[in-house]
Amino acid sequence: MSLMGKDTQRKLIIWLKRVLATAAFLVWISILYTITQSAAPFSEQVPYCMAGTMLTFGILTALFKGLDYWKTQIRD
Repeated sequence: MSLMGKDTQRKLIIWLKRVLATAAFLVWISILYTITQSAAPFSEQVPYCMAGTMLTFGILTALFKGLDYWKTQIRD
């Protein structure tokens, strides 16, 4: 037995995805801004930019997969 209705859970999942995507984008921009403030040439900053991008969106993907799994557990 769930404390929330099925429709409420589905809406919550959609809004959580939107909030997580927005937060991930802002964190990603913050990481890139911090990296670009370095005095190092761009060719030395590229690996950090790539790592920050992969880490940020890798975590976002994992969270989205978790929310998708939760959505599949909601029975009609």
